[in-house]
Amino acid sequence: MLQLSERDKAMLNGELGQGAARAMRIVTRTADVMSAPHLIDITSAHIDGCLYHGQTSLDFVELFVAAGARVAVPTTLNVGSLDLIHPELYHGDRSIQRDAQRLMDAHIELGCESSFTCAPYQLKNRPAKGEQIAWAESNAIVFANSVLGARTSRYGDFLDLAAAITGRAPYAGLHVEANRAGQIVFNVEDFASWPSRDIYFAALGLLVGKLAGAIVPVLVGLPGDTSEDELKALGAAAASSGAVALFHAVGITPEAPTLAAALQGHTPLKTVDVSLSELNEIRRSLNSGREGDELVAVSLGTPHFSVSEFQRLADILDRFEGQPKTDFYVNTSRFILWQLDELGLARKFEERGIQIVVDTCTYITPVMKKLTGLVMTNSGKWASYAPANIGVTVAYGSMNECVQSAFDGKVRFND
Repeated sequence: MLQLSERDKAMLNGELGQGAARAMRIVTRTADVMSAPHLIDITSAHIDGCLYHGQTSLDFVELFVAAGARVAVPTTLNVGSLDLIHPELYHGDRSIQRDAQRLMDAHIELGCESSFTCAPYQLKNRPAKGEQIAWAESNAIVFANSVLGARTSRYGDFLDLAAAITGRAPYAGLHVEANRAGQIVFNVEDFASWPSRDIYFAALGLLVGKLAGAIVPVLVGLPGDTSEDELKALGAAAASSGAVALFHAVGITPEAPTLAAALQGHTPLKTVDVSLSELNEIRRSLNSGREGDELVAVSLGTPHFSVSEFQRLADILDRFEGQPKTDFYVNTSRFILWQLDELGLARKFEERGIQIVVDTCTYITPVMKKLTGLVMTNSGKWASYAPANIGVTVAYGSMNECVQSAFDGKVRFND
């Protein structure tokens, strides 16, 4: 039976306001379903529900606004349906635009930070190893658990906001040490020297997600110099093709100094050997573009581009003259855009014909000028979701190949 603290009971009984009571009812009922023995304090939350999916999503949040509720812990917001910095980019229905902005504004009224990013781990304050948090959005969840070593279950719309308002979460799932043990081992062929490393990390993530599902995978053999951006690409893809919320990379991620530590001393359920040919097959399976096919756009930054990725993009752009022959979008957060302004890079990208999109992402809302045709990306997540979400077909290549293709206006596979 779920044990509640005196403060939990007070919240549930409405002593701290009707908004908090409503949120606590959601949290406690979820805890019952998860067979949690008690609730725990969280230090932060990340909300996925500010992306507009219809009137229900707006009604839910405005109930809390009307009740005077406020979030109890530092709370960041995932992408919305609009780029509020560049509202002219939106090409959709105006009534949806109005309600989508109202939904984003309503979360601000609850005390959430106007971050509007799927990569809250790129912000100034990010959780440390062992911190209990309630994060939503699949790539944010897997990054927090895997790369930072923080602890969050897979929170979704509505439950994430309820946890933020109460400051409490069920002690279950990946909040519990024993549930974080790896169960399936992937032995990865050494690809430290492979070209197009960015796309191979994404391809590996897609394979891992497909085979692991919701259980915790352990990766053996990743390059010793694997970067956070590469782990970000891997985790986002694994969460897209499966339900991976945590992976361990031996010798790289904080809970996996050794294989034995990652497995918590247990024998894995299964071991899988991953070859370069398998990753190339995944790359081909996502690719609807052929060498020389006409492009309507290139889209990078899913999950949101980091400063280091922008710096790499700037270096690649220096190899080309003029502007791309096709529309070129890069998705990022307003916080990263501010950093680019400080570094003097934002204007340089604008001058080179690169459209930086913030607060949202090109695969979930109509911000691209052309929403039919072939779009090239280096993101496994974008390639997985964009065809169904916005109706485009996808060419899948490395960042180098994406830039080359943008300047040629045609698909180029060079790596």
